[in-house]
Amino acid sequence: MDLVFGALADPTRRAILARLAEGEATVNELVAPFELSQPTISKHLKVLEGAGLVSRGRNAQFRPVRLNAKPLAEASRWIGDYRRFWDESLDQLEAYVKDLQAKGEPS
Repeated sequence: MDLVFGALADPTRRAILARLAEGEATVNELVAPFELSQPTISKHLKVLEGAGLVSRGRNAQFRPVRLNAKPLAEASRWIGDYRRFWDESLDQLEAYVKDLQAKGEPS
């Protein structure tokens, strides 16, 4: 999961994933919206591929890049566990403040 969060830390890689969420693309198609060179985008793709977030296929002359959402789902579940913790903590704080207000104490 460290590789997934490391890959997601970069805004260019997040933008590439957002584009791939719309469908597969060639490297040249991924280069187009950025002011970056093809080798730079390829380096980003290698990081994403190393994290298991993308895969490359073979279709005649070109190798389309595809999104692999499974690692994102795993990261989301992990974050979700902490979200429940914070939601429960905030619910307890809210109940405590309401109790103080009911007793007439300043909050």
